[in-house]
Amino acid sequence: MDIIEITDKDLKKAEEVIEKLFSELEIEGTFELSQADDTLEILMDTKDSGMVIGYHGEVLESLQLVSSLMVAKAIGKFIRVSIEVDGYKKSRTEYLERLAHEAKERAITENNEQIISSLKSWERRIVHLLLQDDKEVTSESAGSGRDRVLIIKPR
Repeated sequence: MDIIEITDKDLKKAEEVIEKLFSELEIEGTFELSQADDTLEILMDTKDSGMVIGYHGEVLESLQLVSSLMVAKAIGKFIRVSIEVDGYKKSRTEYLERLAHEAKERAITENNEQIISSLKSWERRIVHLLLQDDKEVTSESAGSGRDRVLIIKPR
């Protein structure tokens, strides 16, 4: 995985863009910005966490996409933006790790592919990264739009 070089100037510009976006959306609170590998991570503290997360994280996913596009336009290179608010993604990631492990075990035991539906793109990405070096199973995404699924199958 290539790590995108983000300068201090880029980070400052990204921070300004995110601050303006949150202000325009009237999201009150504070945030910290940091870079981790190929992602710009935002740790947000807000009393509006329910509104920011939305139903099953749909608003959060949209906010991440819009943030990514706005930052890319401002700094001239695309970098994925990940927003953590009220521990939502941390607890969701822990759930996804358990789900991936269970699906892996079923795939091996039953010697059959396991299909996991209703995952958002960032959730599928977490499972793919978790299983990318696994010697027993492989993962792939199939389908498009809301019908996109994650498939875990024995090697």
